[in-house]
Amino acid sequence: MTGEVIFDPLLPWPVIWGFAALSAGLVALALWRGLAGWAWRGLAAAVLVAALAQPALQREEREPLTDIVILVIDETASQRLAGRAEQTAEAAARIAAEVAALPNTELRQVTLADAGEDAGTLLLGALSAALAEEPRARIAGAILVSDGQAHDLDLPVDMPAPLHLVQTGLASDWDRRLVIETAPTFGIIGEPVSILMRIEEQGAMPEGEAGRDVAITIAVDGGPAQPFRVPVGRSLELPVTLDHAGQNVVQVTLETVTGELTDRNNAAVIQINGVRDRLRVLLVSGEPHAGERTWRNLLKSDAAVDLVHFTILRPPEKQDGVPVSELSLIAFPTRELFIEKIDEFDLIIFDRYRLRGILPSIYLNNIRDYVSEGGAVLISAGPEFAEAESIFYSGLGEIMPGRPTARVIAEGFTPAITDLGQRHPVTEGLAPPEAGDAPPWGRWLRQIDLAETRGQVVMAGAEDRPLLLLDRVGEGRVALLASDHIWLWGRGFEGGGPQLELLRRLAHWMMKEPELEEEALTARGEGGELTVTRRSLSDSVRDVTVTAPDGAETVLQPAEVAPGRFSATMAAPEPGLYRLTDGEMERVIALGPAAPREFEETIATGDKLAPVIAPTNGGILRIEDGAPDIRAVREGRVAAGRGWLGITPRGAYLTTDIRVAPLLPAWAVLLLVTGLVLAGWLREGRR
Repeated sequence: MTGEVIFDPLLPWPVIWGFAALSAGLVALALWRGLAGWAWRGLAAAVLVAALAQPALQREEREPLTDIVILVIDETASQRLAGRAEQTAEAAARIAAEVAALPNTELRQVTLADAGEDAGTLLLGALSAALAEEPRARIAGAILVSDGQAHDLDLPVDMPAPLHLVQTGLASDWDRRLVIETAPTFGIIGEPVSILMRIEEQGAMPEGEAGRDVAITIAVDGGPAQPFRVPVGRSLELPVTLDHAGQNVVQVTLETVTGELTDRNNAAVIQINGVRDRLRVLLVSGEPHAGERTWRNLLKSDAAVDLVHFTILRPPEKQDGVPVSELSLIAFPTRELFIEKIDEFDLIIFDRYRLRGILPSIYLNNIRDYVSEGGAVLISAGPEFAEAESIFYSGLGEIMPGRPTARVIAEGFTPAITDLGQRHPVTEGLAPPEAGDAPPWGRWLRQIDLAETRGQVVMAGAEDRPLLLLDRVGEGRVALLASDHIWLWGRGFEGGGPQLELLRRLAHWMMKEPELEEEALTARGEGGELTVTRRSLSDSVRDVTVTAPDGAETVLQPAEVAPGRFSATMAAPEPGLYRLTDGEMERVIALGPAAPREFEETIATGDKLAPVIAPTNGGILRIEDGAPDIRAVREGRVAAGRGWLGITPRGAYLTTDIRVAPLLPAWAVLLLVTGLVLAGWLREGRR
């Protein structure tokens, strides 16, 4: 129980103080005039002023509250290195026992796990959250059991008591890490791009390891690794050449040496998007026709396409007497195009071309070889393809996926996607609606009949005959469109059709765009899950084996989710490089950084938290030197020493009862004032 005097004035304090000043003035006047009862009158005035303030005695019944010590245990990824987990568990148990032995003290324990999105160790955030849940007046101290590598040091923490760090790790720990300083997000196919990197050494490097050159390897898309020897501590540029469009996964790996703390920071994964510098397309047109502009509009609409158009405006049999010099200022460089620079083209299109002796057979044979070595040829066939002058009867006939039967089907038909075409990325999803108010595709009015077809028939036309055929020849690709009436879709004939989308997909498939590969293995990571997609023309696919960054293997059985698409999902909480294979195809994908933020700096240190701990009079002790004792110290005193940490008891309490009683009852005050006034009057009268 405690007691104190409180005041509950009957009048405002300014009025009471004014009355007191007036009374003091009157008493001073009586003294100056020599009145013998001035002292008794002054005492009466003082009692009256005190009565107006209405003093009372307040008694409180108090129940003492326990002091609270907060213990934050860091269990993030870096705390699982080299015996730190065991150190942490032993230190936490020792601290809990020490706090339990202190009188009137209890422990609040908080466990910190890895933060999402590679945020690292949010140590001060966990401490702030724990402080917010407890009354500030009861906080006697806080202890962090961690390696000291916090990643939220900019977060302000208002500590009302000492803050300590019990540091894990060993003084002899050392590590090397690979640092990618700059890396491009995209690169031109076939041209080298540079990755700026550096090798850092941390901790107590042993003799013979410090400063020596180390080995690294660079691999693209999980392919053969290229070895290099690089010095430590210097920024270096390493060249990488991209060989395909789309995403290229570049993995740089540093050799692992026995004794270093971890190898999780010995690798880095860079995803670089491969792009073509300029797409060079050669369009070879025969006689002019209504659909010739279709190809020009398609190719000229893309600013990244360099189009060379070779067209025959005056066939040899045309004799109109116009001098050749008036038809052309310069001769068309056919030899340069078809012999010397043909390998520079990404795609060659023959639009209704017929053999007229303008292009010698050696040129056409050269185009055939160009396809076998990785080039692409697209043939848009008109009526001349079924005649004796058909381009099929040149060297190009050896690579064509269909032979003309000399029959031209001159009747209207609606192009249709075949069952195989429903699965092929070139025509997937292009099928016209089968029901509803939407109009179907417009008709085409002519088709060239084909026989002895090979490759993939993705569209059919009149009489269910092959309309669009795709084939692979050697390293290259060939497409044959057995009609020259696709331009009717572009003109909106009978509602038109997806002309631009079909031709765009067709051109990009021939130029080997990864997104249009009919046999592909891809993966996408999001929200801690890895979704594996297998695209195939087959009705079933093999199981996919996924190798996680820690070496664990998971076998997935993709299920068909759409024609030609098979998918499966697995949990992938750990960031790093995942390898996928189904026995035929391989793929690598990086989820998050290959070296998470937790492993950027792995050497335990108290330097980062020292600016936060010092203002609280706290301390930093290493577990390696022994578990600390916990002592109680007075507030404001140094709270750490050799082998011990201090907490400050707060003396918090809970008031359970309050009693208030006046110092004097009103009748006693009145009696006392009357007596004092009467005594003063009698003293003056006696005189």
